[in-house]
Amino acid sequence: MKFTLSWLKEHLDTPASLDEIVETLTLVGLEVEGVEDKGRALAPFVVGEVLTAEKHPNADKLRVCTVSIGAGDPVQVVCGAPNARAGLKTVFAAPGTIIPASGTELKIGKIRDVESRGMLCSSREMGLSEEHEGIMELPADAPVGTPFAQVLGLNDPVIEIAVTPNRADCLGVSGIARDLAAAGLGTLKTPAVAPVAGSFPAPLSVRLEFGDTPSLCPAFALRVVRGVKNGPSPDWLQAKLRAIGLRPINALVDVTNLLTMDQNRPLHVFDLAKVTGDLVVRRAKAGESLLALDGRTYALDDTMCVIADDRGVESLAGIMG
Repeated sequence: MKFTLSWLKEHLDTPASLDEIVETLTLVGLEVEGVEDKGRALAPFVVGEVLTAEKHPNADKLRVCTVSIGAGDPVQVVCGAPNARAGLKTVFAAPGTIIPASGTELKIGKIRDVESRGMLCSSREMGLSEEHEGIMELPADAPVGTPFAQVLGLNDPVIEIAVTPNRADCLGVSGIARDLAAAGLGTLKTPAVAPVAGSFPAPLSVRLEFGDTPSLCPAFALRVVRGVKNGPSPDWLQAKLRAIGLRPINALVDVTNLLTMDQNRPLHVFDLAKVTGDLVVRRAKAGESLLALDGRTYALDDTMCVIADDRGVESLAGIMG
């Protein structure tokens, strides 16, 4: 189970440090498997603005850039990225900075007889992705001189805990916060959730078919929402999911993943127009399979719970659609 420090503090009002939180998690029986603090490694990198980008006098594919870094005079950087241009906000690394991807320390040097006092960085050099066709392009409103990690929300430590089968209450951030509050580490935040009354009857129903093992799924609720326009989720939501290793897909899927991780409340979204008949929650049958949202096909068996319609399996209940 992964969560960020800021996400935890949405549910827990605490002055405790990261180290104190990690120690208390262990004391209450939630083993901490790791803490990833990208912000610490990325602290030297700041937002820079390319003021000028002129052709290098001795190399066709290089540009000599003048870069504002917020403090002091602009600095000169030789850059070979094809997207280096005046007005671009990007990531600047000063001499002495350790580049995450290579582990090398930047030094002042000359490139084809022109001095370069720093580096404009690609996403791959930052250790964030394999993208290396150009330097990173930051939002136009990113404040010059601001720590890069702060701009993209990468200064938020990610905590990973091991959750044992008897602690399913801690498969959501709110449950973890509740445990820490009970241990005296802070005050639990429980914002009120306003109920939304239904305005029309649902045109389909759902039933549970577990025979003599109803404990496999004690309850399943369905709600139909009309007038929904799907598309990419907001940047803040995508960043929140990426931070804990989840791939953003679209607004509807992303918001269900958010609430699943936040409230330990598994959710699934179905396109009503594509559902045949009613929905049934049951054990999978031998020979059934599921083409999931990750593009992979999974073979199912009767140890798994699924949500299905009259045509077949629509999702692996509580796990993947």
